[in-house]
Amino acid sequence: GRIAAEGAICIVENAKQAVVIEINSETDFVSRDENFVAFVKAVTEAALQSGVTPIEALSVLQLKDGMTVEEARQALVAKVGENVQLRRLVLSNPNAGTVGSYLHGNRIGVIVELDTDNKDLARDIAMHIAASKPIVISPDNVPQDIVAKEKEIYMEQAATSGKPQEIIEKMVLGRLKKYLDEVSLTGQPFVKDPDVTVGALLNKHRAKVLAFHRFEVGEGIEKVSEDFREAVMSQVKSG
Repeated sequence: GRIAAEGAICIVENAKQAVVIEINSETDFVSRDENFVAFVKAVTEAALQSGVTPIEALSVLQLKDGMTVEEARQALVAKVGENVQLRRLVLSNPNAGTVGSYLHGNRIGVIVELDTDNKDLARDIAMHIAASKPIVISPDNVPQDIVAKEKEIYMEQAATSGKPQEIIEKMVLGRLKKYLDEVSLTGQPFVKDPDVTVGALLNKHRAKVLAFHRFEVGEGIEKVSEDFREAVMSQVKSG
């Protein structure tokens, strides 16, 4: 039951598909342990070979050493003395024109599906996503409730400016467009050449992003931050 918010991201590819997996440990120290690293790699390879999803279904898969994933996980827990959890996985669509990937150490992993056969472009886009963290492919994909909320915030801020209503409307539209470009892949400046947007780069290559998946270790897991001074003081008082 202990919180496992550290760990590793792993990506394995074959000619048609890629799989990205996050497996968690309690500490960064264990995430670099050779037994943990070997377990993560073995599970990722088994997931790609079997094509099994969701991640809960992996537990019964057999690894090359004959153990199931769950048996290997329990053996690893006994060896490293920490909670180890299989958190999530995504398997790319085998019908995509190209799948590209980028792994930043073992902390951030991205897979990208393009509609055309261009491995170098797919990898460049994956690298960009790792660095720039877009939440959607294009501005049109931003959920309407988020757009409405942002617009409301901008309207409230602009209302205090004392400018005429038509000027306020233009200011809000401008700020909204800037926000939508910032959170969407095609609207962002490309990391390797900030003078062009990712959208312009894709158009140049006549390519389209069908899907992308970005994993970062521990994102969304609530970590318990302990106040050590308080913990020591409470022990002193109880002693």
